Amino acid sequence: MEGSLPVELWRLILAYLPLPDLGRCCQVCRAWRELVFSLDNTRWRQLCLGCPECRHPNWPSQPHLEPPSWREALKQHALASRTWTRNGPELQSSACLLFFRRRKDRRVWHVGPGCEFETLRGALGVAGPYDRVVLHPGVYEEQAEVALKVPVELVGLGRLGEVALLVCMEQQCPTARLCNLVFMPPWFSTVVYKTSWGHVQLDNCNFEGAQLQIRGPGTCQARFCSFSQGSSAHLLGVVVSLLDSCDFSGSDTASVTVEGPPASERNWACKHLAALARTFPSQFSSSPSSPEGSSAGEPDSAGGVKKEYVSMEDWKRRTGGDAVCHGTVIEDDWSDGEPSDGEEQKQDGNHNSKKLFTLIYKIPYENHGLSHLLKPREDGSLPLASAPEPPSVTPEPLTLQQELDRDPEAQMLASSVLGCIVRRCLFRDGKGGVYLSNYGQARLEENVFRGLNYAVRCIQNSTIVMLRNEVCECRASGVFLRLSAQGLIAENNIHSNGEAGLDIRKGANPIILCNKIHSGLRSGVVVLGNGKGSIRSNLIYNNKEAGVYVLFSGNPVVIGNHIFQGQAAGIAINENGRGMITENVIRENQWGGVDIRRGGDPILRNNYICYGYSDGVVVGERGRGLIEGNRVYCNKGCGVWVMSSSLPQLLGNYIIHNCMYGLAVFGRKDPDYVEAREGNWPGQEAGDAAGGERRAAEGEAREAQENFNEEGELFAWESDLDSEDERHSARRSVSVALVEGNCLSHNGAVGLYVKSSEALNVFGNLVNSNCGPGVAVLQSGQLTRLVTNCIVENGRGGVAVEKDCRVELRGNGIYENGGHGVRLSGNGQIVENDVVGNGGCGIQVSASTDIKVVRNRVQPVQGCGIALLGAVKGVVHDNILFQGHPGNKKSLLHVDPGSESCVLRNNSILKPNNSCAPAPPWVLDNPPPRPLASSPAGLSSSQYPSRVGISMTARVGATVESGCHSGSMFCCIL
Repeated sequence: MEGSLPVELWRLILAYLPLPDLGRCCQVCRAWRELVFSLDNTRWRQLCLGCPECRHPNWPSQPHLEPPSWREALKQHALASRTWTRNGPELQSSACLLFFRRRKDRRVWHVGPGCEFETLRGALGVAGPYDRVVLHPGVYEEQAEVALKVPVELVGLGRLGEVALLVCMEQQCPTARLCNLVFMPPWFSTVVYKTSWGHVQLDNCNFEGAQLQIRGPGTCQARFCSFSQGSSAHLLGVVVSLLDSCDFSGSDTASVTVEGPPASERNWACKHLAALARTFPSQFSSSPSSPEGSSAGEPDSAGGVKKEYVSMEDWKRRTGGDAVCHGTVIEDDWSDGEPSDGEEQKQDGNHNSKKLFTLIYKIPYENHGLSHLLKPREDGSLPLASAPEPPSVTPEPLTLQQELDRDPEAQMLASSVLGCIVRRCLFRDGKGGVYLSNYGQARLEENVFRGLNYAVRCIQNSTIVMLRNEVCECRASGVFLRLSAQGLIAENNIHSNGEAGLDIRKGANPIILCNKIHSGLRSGVVVLGNGKGSIRSNLIYNNKEAGVYVLFSGNPVVIGNHIFQGQAAGIAINENGRGMITENVIRENQWGGVDIRRGGDPILRNNYICYGYSDGVVVGERGRGLIEGNRVYCNKGCGVWVMSSSLPQLLGNYIIHNCMYGLAVFGRKDPDYVEAREGNWPGQEAGDAAGGERRAAEGEAREAQENFNEEGELFAWESDLDSEDERHSARRSVSVALVEGNCLSHNGAVGLYVKSSEALNVFGNLVNSNCGPGVAVLQSGQLTRLVTNCIVENGRGGVAVEKDCRVELRGNGIYENGGHGVRLSGNGQIVENDVVGNGGCGIQVSASTDIKVVRNRVQPVQGCGIALLGAVKGVVHDNILFQGHPGNKKSLLHVDPGSESCVLRNNSILKPNNSCAPAPPWVLDNPPPRPLASSPAGLSSSQYPSRVGISMTARVGATVESGCHSGSMFCCIL
């Protein structure tokens, strides 16, 4: 085209050509082809919008958005509009034979006043195969059912709405096409069109108060159609049918009903519709965007997530939190007894010195059994237990493609095209969207469900595939799954619904991947009544109640989700709910990150539970569960709050940098535990929150029961409930609450706070660098056992035990705490502990009536080694006391006059020969520094902080010497 007219002028000329001439121009040469293609936003747009059989490519849900290519949109429309004519034999031998294929002889018949035929029935009686019947503007009514016996095309002339049919038509031929018509029901039937074996194509038609009925092996392809005033499409046993770019509004029931399994017989159109469905783009590369390595991303206006890193200082500034919570229940209920000399010095104003003396004759203890949790790694980084800052990076959710690559079942569902295919449709202002029952199958892609009672209801073994839909503003739940329903729900935006975004019950088991579920007026996802499901890599945020709520024996798998900024708990498990809750990021929720109570019994493993405005994990009344390998940090309340009577198991968790207690243990029978739980914490009304949480949980349980009754399901699901024995048969059996192998570090108050009337076992934990004491036992009606723990460098004492408490301390290492190593006012045993370098006394016992202090190694800095104050009864023998500083004039073994009845024997006191002598070569050997522990083979300390194998000899020996408490299984073995 060089040397000819300018390109702009060529474009102006070509803009006047009709569609056939543009096609011919494309075949001239490559330059002409590119020139014709460049008319996309002018001539091609004009041709696409001017086609009477086609509407805007993004109608009805997004008519304001232009398509990527108007020419491509017109091409796809032309191909789709010809599907109904492709029922002839296929010529496979040679492409050139297509030139010799006989074209169908088509005639055009006109119906209307002054035309060849006055009635539709008359024209259909003479029409031949593939003829076109053109209906002129007007209303055509038939008083009896009309049968289509030959393939025919019915086209309304003029604008949509000018040709109306009040007919009931039954298709008895292989194929037919209806275009630009308005269907209204006749007086004798609400069904206006039905077929049971042929294929019907509907283009740009309106249904007003009418029903379209397709029965398999019949098929249907509807494009740019409107179903209004209670109209609906009913598909029974369809193999493949396609509803594309349709508008459903004002339905009295479900707008689309899919019932029954696909028929075994196939008609000629099935393969063509399946091929057409596969041409729809499947973009699985996107994922629910989450802040890269963020701990506190906030959703933006577009529903994405703002990426940001959050440090501890940023979080404190944002929430008004403080690492030390003044005025909490610590100040009211707990004190460390008489202040140690070091604490007195600080109170006198010397803030530059933590202790009056420093340890001159230092005994090395760094190689104890949990030292790997405190020492720098090979790359120089600090482990979580000793790091001054909390983790700043959390895992990102997987993309849908990554999820499909590792899940063959989900991959198969994503590629399936059986059943009813609904794509790019708008469902609005009616009762229901899509209803599947009795093994029905449907695939929903890029639809919008808005202002309905419900969007999708899938029951009775039906299969649903939902991809990239928007479900919003439903008056009840957005998506219901019942009665063993299954399917794939992926990359949908489910928000602003009146009830749950997703409601799973009665054995339903869907795969829910990479959705955004947010801004709901109730919970994000509810699983109950033996419902199951795999809930993975979703963003669940800003819901008014729990992000995921499991109750009534619901048992989902919840993996890799980001559950954040909820107005209640992140995950709530109540009323015998279960579930596998793993590898989720649960953050910035108003109530507990995870709330377990009233029979809830989940497995909570390897989650990030952080930056909450209340407790990290709450195990309330009758709550159970295995809580293992989680990172619980930067919560404004406690890291973990548990009720010991519920028999929880806490194994291998990092509970760090929380504003209050690291782990708080209460008992159901304690009169003060509710007050302690619901006391007003700084910056929040915790009592109101806890009460509101219980009321909301009870309200949702009542709502679930009401929904069952409304659906006629009653409580038949109760017959399927597993017994307690069956439920716990595969779980490690415990008769006492167990806290084992955890890291309780850098918390704002006590590391482990116990106020319980039930027994408690605390084995192999690292308790370090907490602002208060390491362990505080305020109430312990039954035995609290502290065995092989490492309690180091806490701001106040190591272990504090109040009056009337029963405690056993055995095999612990208690090092360099700010106050007394052990301060005990109750009863119990202090056996085989290493108490070295603490700011006050090593072991201080007061007002005890039954105490045993045996085989401990004690080195104080500035107080007594062992101090017996007041009337103490018991035995103190075979202890080794080391002097810590030559200036410490206090007796290493101090006994008040009232303690003469206490038996003292075989205690060793070690001092240097003179104060000028160099530090003696004292070491802790035979055994080495306690706790004595070693990591099991193959277990990474980075994954399980102190999930260590306690020496079997120490564990069994401890059990035998302390008696048979609560029927320990070790006693049974011996």
